[in-house]
Amino acid sequence: MVYRDSGICTISEKHKRLGYLNLLTSGRLNEYLASVNEQAENMFSQLIKEYADKQGVTERLKAENQLLWMQKMNNIRACVREIVDMEIIYL
Repeated sequence: MVYRDSGICTISEKHKRLGYLNLLTSGRLNEYLASVNEQAENMFSQLIKEYADKQGVTERLKAENQLLWMQKMNNIRACVREIVDMEIIYL
């Protein structure tokens, strides 16, 4: 956490910068980013399936009412994207 208003930078923020510089200078940054991307994509796909099942968003609904299916799926995607961003991307 960074307390920007008071100008205090926490150890966590310094650690992130050092980690980034270490990955960059060692040539492992792209490998790390690819790994994070894969984790995010896997989590996104899994959560989409789970949320759709919980909310009854099925292929049958898609066939019967495409507009409702699209609205529900768009809502699920938006929710899941926020979760993935907070859990994996913005750590």
